[in-house]
Amino acid sequence: MEVNEKCNIYSFGITLEIVMGKHPDDLISFLSSPFASSSTSTPHNVLLKDVLDQRLAHPSNEVAKKVILVTKIASACLHANPQYRPTMRQVCQKLQTWKSAFPKPLHMMTLGDLIDLDNST
Repeated sequence: MEVNEKCNIYSFGITLEIVMGKHPDDLISFLSSPFASSSTSTPHNVLLKDVLDQRLAHPSNEVAKKVILVTKIASACLHANPQYRPTMRQVCQKLQTWKSAFPKPLHMMTLGDLIDLDNST
C-alpha cells in the first residue's frame, strides 16, 4: 500500500453508510468494479432513492440536490484505485463551489448516473 494524499479520502466513503443507514457492501463492490459504467450491469439502473435509508423521509428539492452531491463525491472516494480518488482538497472545493446542475431529480437518479457524473461535477 502506498501512503499518499488520497489514502485518507477513502474514509469519506463512510458518508454512504450514513445516507444508506447500513454498510454499503454491495454498493462499494459495484462502484469499484471496472464494469460500473456499463449499462448492462444490473446495479447501474438501481435508483439512488432506493438505496437511501428508508427510515428517513425523502429529502426536499434543495436537500435532495445536496444528497446527490455528497453521495456522488463519497462514491468517487471509494474507487478501487487510489490514483482515481479525489484528494481532500478536491472534495472540499466541490462542496464549496457546487452549483445545482444535476440532470435529474433525486427520485430519477440511478447509481449509474452517479458514475456518469464523475466527469461533469
